[in-house]
Amino acid sequence: MNIERLGRTKVHVSSLGFGAAPLGNLYSAISDDEARATVDAAWDAGLRYYDTAPHYGLGLSERRLGEALAHRPREEFAVSTKVGRLLEPHPAPTGSDLPAGGFAVPDTLIRRPDYSRAGVLRSLATSLDRLGLDRVDIVYVHDPDDHLDTAVGEAVPALLELRDQGVIGAVGVGANTVGPLLRTVTETDIDTVMVAGRWTLLDRTARPLLDACAARGVSLVAAAPFNSGLLSRPYPAADATFDYGPVPEQVLQRVHCLAEACARHRTVLPHAALRFPLRSPEVACVVAGFRSADEVRAAARWTGVDLTDETWADLDSVIEQGAS
Repeated sequence: MNIERLGRTKVHVSSLGFGAAPLGNLYSAISDDEARATVDAAWDAGLRYYDTAPHYGLGLSERRLGEALAHRPREEFAVSTKVGRLLEPHPAPTGSDLPAGGFAVPDTLIRRPDYSRAGVLRSLATSLDRLGLDRVDIVYVHDPDDHLDTAVGEAVPALLELRDQGVIGAVGVGANTVGPLLRTVTETDIDTVMVAGRWTLLDRTARPLLDACAARGVSLVAAAPFNSGLLSRPYPAADATFDYGPVPEQVLQRVHCLAEACARHRTVLPHAALRFPLRSPEVACVVAGFRSADEVRAAARWTGVDLTDETWADLDSVIEQGAS
């Protein structure tokens, strides 16, 4: 597993990062033992970057990740978490977070958006407590789309101060949309951005963001390379989703064409999906979520082997034809 430096910082990340949302029971529950086995498999496969957030399972992901990494040498791995959503007691719990948050956990807590300086400091302190760590390597401002002025004016400066004091290693912003990330790259001194689902084999709308990152010396972390599952199998499943919703027919047809192109070159769609972001020098790593040890091991194998130039040309042609 290649190890890359993140921007201008001293933080290093593996080319494949572990997305810990499934550890928070994303969509359906997994056991503590399954969560631990998945993290152990990631470590054995060479993954040394682990990404989590308070949002993931209302803190469950952070707790499980911290417990799984507790016996590992701290200087050998990087952890990122996020700020912007404070967890507070739920005044009227319904029993499950699935309808509101998408996680199969009791909704005894509720997320309250807070991108203020005080909110950032409070969020980070509680994350460290759940993780059982005295520091994290990267802190992202999480999904600031509807609070961008406060994020740029308070959250990012608060994190930059912590970075300059040596409390954290790097500052980033993470979002599913390109616009907020472009603004923070051009207006602030952040080190990295995490873009989810916008720089993938299928969706390449983050190209302007990559250009801005290259100009400013900012690293990009490409998350959600499977576009919420659509690219995670050799051929899309009947119940596949795209960006967490139904797949438009035109998109589904394009994915079938991509899958057939992969088959012609004796590879599979998830292999191409994991390798695509790493073609760009601006991309430090690709982060995918894993629910099992088998998923981790397969992804690690695919990440370690590039496709041929002929395969990429064929896949790029499918995308170009779809855009015309």
